[in-house]
Amino acid sequence: MSSIFTKIINGEIPCYKVAEDDNHIAFLDVFPLKKGHVLVVPKKETDYLFDIATEEYTAFMLFAQRVAKAMKTVLPCKKIGVAVVGLEVPHAHIHLIPINSVSDMNFANEKLQIPKDEMEQLAKSLFAAYLAL
Repeated sequence: MSSIFTKIINGEIPCYKVAEDDNHIAFLDVFPLKKGHVLVVPKKETDYLFDIATEEYTAFMLFAQRVAKAMKTVLPCKKIGVAVVGLEVPHAHIHLIPINSVSDMNFANEKLQIPKDEMEQLAKSLFAAYLAL
């Protein structure tokens, strides 16, 4: 059974895409901890991050690094935090979260509701920054 991320990758569910290559996709989290919270996902569906083959894992991390660098150019934050939880969706993924303090990474925090037009504009800005790298 396909994960929600596979459905996004296949275009069955819309997303606010911020980056993509042949093997990976990055899109805004629709239930973000902070404005600009991005999910980075390998297109090949694998449940557990550390089950990804070494070469694919390396490429995935390099893709995530490029996305994080693009985020840092667009979003006002001290750093881009990285989290891998892997319990909520059975498809390996990385959370990239703009942070100014450790508490910004607390997944127990209330999720933000950001208007659709803001999400669309942010996705466009991040995609442009990604392409510029």
